[in-house]
Amino acid sequence: MTEKIAVLGAGSWGSMLANILTENGHEVRIWSYNPDQVQELNEQHTNEKYLKGFRFSERLRADTDMKAVVQGADDVLLIVPSQVTRAVATDLNQVLTELNSKPALIHGSKGLEQHTFKRMSEVIEETIASQYRASISVISGPSQAEGVARKDPTLVTVASEDLQAARHFQQLFMNNYFRVYTNHDIIGVELGGALKNIIALAAGTLAGLGYGDNAKAALMTRGLAEISRLAVSYGANPLTFLGLSGVGDVIVTATSQDSRNWRAGYQLGQGKALETVINNMGMVIEGIATSQAAYEMAQLTGVEMPITEAIHAVLNGEETVAVAIQKLMTREGRAEIG
Repeated sequence: MTEKIAVLGAGSWGSMLANILTENGHEVRIWSYNPDQVQELNEQHTNEKYLKGFRFSERLRADTDMKAVVQGADDVLLIVPSQVTRAVATDLNQVLTELNSKPALIHGSKGLEQHTFKRMSEVIEETIASQYRASISVISGPSQAEGVARKDPTLVTVASEDLQAARHFQQLFMNNYFRVYTNHDIIGVELGGALKNIIALAAGTLAGLGYGDNAKAALMTRGLAEISRLAVSYGANPLTFLGLSGVGDVIVTATSQDSRNWRAGYQLGQGKALETVINNMGMVIEGIATSQAAYEMAQLTGVEMPITEAIHAVLNGEETVAVAIQKLMTREGRAEIG
């Protein structure tokens, strides 16, 4: 059955998910605040800043008017940087109020709100009145937009407390190169998607320093252990971190040069200043803000997160990368499990 779907956010992942849904036969409209980007999508069917060389479906339509995009939509996908999710959701709440509409909501943002440490589903739940949302879900997993553009076989998870809603989005997104699983552990899926960006930053840093596969494997393994510890302390199912939103997402973002967090870490490892790295990227690096949030969460809960603490110290100019690595390697010996 064809659905009308509104996508809020035209970055690399938002525009790619919009294209998947369009290819799957749905009527999709995408919102961007940038009129030049909207014109490019509508006339050239490209989004060169975010996905160079990719041509989008000519049936995908873009607009700067959120109300026009959302009007009549059965489903709304929010996929903007985590630090502006509350602002965009507030605008969406106003639009839904004016339209008296109640679509199913799903987000694809991999980050945490600064200071509150809230997951994006919590932000949406707080911001959009219950009478204007049928359900809240999240789509996450090991999925670089560039790989999906090449039609690499890609597997992701849709999580929701409402499994019927998760199955609904599973059917909307599934095709022969994009496979979707469902999960009811929305806490674990969201925290996995956010916290793995810290490990990706660290992995890029090691690569920038010239370290090889041994260091990479050590980082990914112990990094996954500490982010799962933190997530479990907030109510996540530990088994989630053995799946797509845990080990899967860590693998792809900590090994792929398509990962902006990995690329940012790589530049840090080469000795570039954080401000220079941010300016060079030209896109939001979620791992920077998430490392601050995770550091504070660990302090509050008493969860030990040595890699996160090291990245936090480097990003805040408290330690050099070399010193941070030396401290990690010379920590007191302990058991791996237990």
